[in-house]
Order: sequence, then C-alpha cells, then structure tokens
Amino acid sequence: MEKSPPRPTDRPARTSPARDPWWDNTRFVSATLIVVLHTIGSIMSRHEPLAAYQVGTWAFRVPAFVVLAGVFSGAGPLGPRQLRNLLRSIVLPALIFSLLFSLESYALGAPFKLHVVQLPWTLWFLMALFFWRLLLPLVVQLRHPLLITTAVSLGVGYIDGFGLTFSASRVLVYLPLFYFGWRLGQGMLRDWLEARWSLPVAVTGLVASCAVGWWWHEDIQGTWLSMRHAYRADTPLGMEGAWLIRLAVLASAAVLTLCLLRVMPRRRLPWISTLGSGGFTIYLLHPLVILPLREKGLIARADTYAELGALLVGAVVLAAVLGSPWVRRLVRPLTRPPVDRFLFAPQPATPDGVGKPTADELSKRLEKRPVSHHNDSDRELTYG
Repeated sequence: MEKSPPRPTDRPARTSPARDPWWDNTRFVSATLIVVLHTIGSIMSRHEPLAAYQVGTWAFRVPAFVVLAGVFSGAGPLGPRQLRNLLRSIVLPALIFSLLFSLESYALGAPFKLHVVQLPWTLWFLMALFFWRLLLPLVVQLRHPLLITTAVSLGVGYIDGFGLTFSASRVLVYLPLFYFGWRLGQGMLRDWLEARWSLPVAVTGLVASCAVGWWWHEDIQGTWLSMRHAYRADTPLGMEGAWLIRLAVLASAAVLTLCLLRVMPRRRLPWISTLGSGGFTIYLLHPLVILPLREKGLIARADTYAELGALLVGAVVLAAVLGSPWVRRLVRPLTRPPVDRFLFAPQPATPDGVGKPTADELSKRLEKRPVSHHNDSDRELTYG
C-alpha cells in the first residue's frame, strides 16, 4: 500500500538554531574576569598587582556585559510576549537572588534586610538591564540617540538625586554603551570587526589597557569607574571638568570592548563556548559562593604569591563550574522561574484572519535582524 502524502497541516520538526560561539566566547571571558575581581576585591588594597588588574580589565567586565546586553536586545515595541519575558528572565531572578543574598548574609551573622529598591552586590545589573530594555524603543526614536544618551550620561553626574536607588545612576550612565551594543548587533562597524588590519590594532588596545592598569592604577580613582554617584570636587579637573573624565572613561570602554570582540575567536572553542552560554548563571551564582569565603576570612588569608595564584585559579575554576550545563539545569527554576501559569493572565485566542497583521504590516513592525548573528538562540541569556 502506498504511503499517503502528508497533509497540508503537517509540519517538519523544529530544530533549535545553533548559537553563535563568538558571543559565548566573549561572555565567558567577561564573566570570568568579573568572578576574579569579586574574589580578590577584599584584598586588593594589600597587593598592588591586584589593584592593577582591577583597572586594567575594567572595560572587559561590566562595560563588555552592557554592550553584549545591547547586542541582543530588541528595539521594537514591547508587546505582551516581550514584557512577560522581562518579568520572567530579569525581574523575578533579581528578586529571588536578592532574597537568597539576604538569607545568606543573615546566616553569616548580619541583620536580615530585604533588598528591593537597592539590590545588593552584582544584582544592580539586572535592575539596570530591565530599564535599558524599556528605554531602548524610546531611544531609537531620537534623531541622534548616541549623542543624546551620552549627554544625559555626562549631565547626570551633576545631580545628587541619582544614585544607587533603582540603579538610577548606572542606568543612565551606561545607557550609551547599551545603545552602542544594539547598533553593533545591527551591523555597525562590522567591516572593522572583520578586517585583517584591525586585529593588530585591537591587540595594541588590549596591551595598552593592561599598561595603564599597571603604571597608572594609583592615579585612577575608583569613583571614575563605579558610575554609582554624582561627581566629586576632588577630581583633577574639578567639578567643571568632571564630565570630561567620564566621557574619556566611557569612550575608552567602548573602544576596548571593540578590541576584545575583535581578538575573540569566532569559531567554537572546546569548553569555552559551552561555558560561555551559561554566563548569566555565572553572574548570578558567584556572589553566593564568594560571600561566605570572604566573611569567614578565608580569602583574606591569601598573602604569598603562591596563595594569590591559587586564589586566582580557584576563581577561574568557580566560573567554569557555575557555567557548566549541569549547574545551569540545576538552578534553572531560579534563573528562569516557571511562573507562567499562575503569574500571567492567559492570552486571548485570536481567530484565523481576525486581528492578524498583513505581510506589509509585519514588515514595518519587525525590526531589522542583527547581521552579526543569525538566530535568536542567544537572545534568551542576554546578560550572560
């Protein structure tokens, strides 16, 4: 008997698109540098090379994460699906891990304090990311988005009211880098990122960053890099020229992030690419591991070069373990809570042909797909 032809309603099996290893490689490097810094942060003042590391790698940590977040963010109107995803993948994990941080701090002897409007330690990034995604559809409507967001970033330093509450200062200060990342995702500077001549330039930029960290780390104030508070009058240029310092810091962050992207291999690397896809998990989990080690004085015991080396190796291993697939699967209920059924209202069913946009309307609504990656599989873990 002949096999009947497939019915028109039959559909081929869906396959998950492959991730772009270039972004995953960059994620793992940036996440690992962040874990290393938070591991050694409490003892940096005792060891000059660690302070040099903090300055020399600054642009490859949080600024690189901000740019990557922008690369995979959409600038189209925020519909029900996008808003639900913001709540599910950003707001809820931020609140869950804020509660875990409070419970762990309490278990270590600190008074219990529930953080909501001012999230602890690294969780400020998730709150900022939430606002960046809300603001991006508005920012792209401006005539000169990069110029205007940069002006706001520089001007907010003169307003004392912007600080740690709701990550207000960092939201506005880093907004130009977030928009810059979105433009990279749309294909801006693609020729530079692929040109042969740009590779030695990028390597020179990375070396220069390390040199600045080594030779001038004592001259670079931590407040210039933290982006958390208003300007201070004790800067070399005074209050009148404080915005120039911030402009130089943001510009160097953008340039150095480009250098990092240029030298990063685009091919899939053993282990690195797999671990990089778990950058979000690394970012969320590592403070919960480091906090008890720091509070119990175990990190402070490292004093000799051998002990410091072991501490640095341990930080890299910690990043690798937290980014491993089995850890990601284990903590997925925390990093992406399955709350759809009891948190979100059911979506109304749309009859065929009623209320559906035409092809012309869809073409106008859908934003241009990023040319630097060819699938949406990376979008879920924007910040890692």
